[in-house]
Amino acid sequence: MNLLTTYTGSMMEGFLPRGWDLARIDACCAQPPGSIGERQPWWHPRFQPVPCESVGDFDVMMGHEIATAIRRCRDEGRAAALILPVGPMGMYRWAVYFLREWDVPCDHVFGFNMDEWSDRDGNTLPPEHPGAFQNAMESAFYGPLGERTVPADRRWFATADRLPHYAERIAELKAHGAELIVIFGIGRVCHIAFWEPHFAAEYPTLDAWKAQTHRIGARLHPLTIEQNALTSFKSRTTLVPAFANTIGPGLFLGADRIIGGAEGVFDRGMQWQGASLWMTLRYGPDPWVPSSFMPTLPGRLFYHTGLAGPLEPDMH
Repeated sequence: MNLLTTYTGSMMEGFLPRGWDLARIDACCAQPPGSIGERQPWWHPRFQPVPCESVGDFDVMMGHEIATAIRRCRDEGRAAALILPVGPMGMYRWAVYFLREWDVPCDHVFGFNMDEWSDRDGNTLPPEHPGAFQNAMESAFYGPLGERTVPADRRWFATADRLPHYAERIAELKAHGAELIVIFGIGRVCHIAFWEPHFAAEYPTLDAWKAQTHRIGARLHPLTIEQNALTSFKSRTTLVPAFANTIGPGLFLGADRIIGGAEGVFDRGMQWQGASLWMTLRYGPDPWVPSSFMPTLPGRLFYHTGLAGPLEPDMH
């Protein structure tokens, strides 16, 4: 007895994304933990999952990867166009640490925040609001870099007036030799940024889906809202906006390199991200599972080893 055998007539019908193949998802999640790094035919030859034994290790390792990419671009004399998430966040402290230790100025960096909470019209929280992603980025990354920081006019945030211009600005930077580095986490419903799985139903072809650069006032899936209630709003669902401005696959699939992270473990053996990680790595590219495209790109995905499972009941 499980969800597959009790799905019909339940409240889960019409709740989970319509295009999800639940049997396929279950098969992804049933794999032995030790097999999680086994290469799949659709993975990019230079895509690599990287295990981390603890959240502390994860923060350091991912932060080091970000700082290394920024330093490498500077050494190569090229701009670094970074698409940046708010979640995960712990790696920013270490990225700052390494950049300061190495004395790397960041005036060659252009930062594009991938998303921001909004209402249905795309209006966003004030930048100084404690829940605003802009506030989080200024506090965790741009501010602590001090005199080495990214110039203020090179920081882009996903407001309704700025987000539509991301694609043009990034294209200009790449035309002049910049490297586009997409840094990301994986959502409970396998979104990248807030590009949700149910958006797939709106596009007649995969190419049409892949062409979308952004969305203003994107309607969020209930599991996305509840994920954020648990991880960022201390369970207070009523504080979480139901819409967001977000980049789309037209930007995140254009990465020259990706730096991903999945560290969604709680205390006492609880977690929220194991199924999402396994779907990302094993489902195969599918617009109903946006994160499933990320292994098709070069780069690294850092993950907490606890997410590999086994994804089995634990009532102890």
